[in-house]
Amino acid sequence: MVVEMFTSGPEPIYQRARDRGRMLPDGLRYIDSWIDARLNRCFQLMETDDPSLFDEWIASWSDLGEFEVVPVIGSAEASERVLGSAP
Repeated sequence: MVVEMFTSGPEPIYQRARDRGRMLPDGLRYIDSWIDARLNRCFQLMETDDPSLFDEWIASWSDLGEFEVVPVIGSAEASERVLGSAP
């Protein structure tokens, strides 16, 4: 999960995305995103086998935002980790 904070407001981010697309390196896949109601942050779900690809992608956007990459797992996997196998 990527949390993106718009440092110059949402307009420059949306303009660049419209003009250049997401600019994702091969191997980094966009799944979906949500924007907070105040239009200050974007929460993007992405997938990759190579976490270093986030650095490449963030470099294309770092002039317009600050980014936090948070590795996440699904609820079923979390339950398995916490509780172990079902009887």
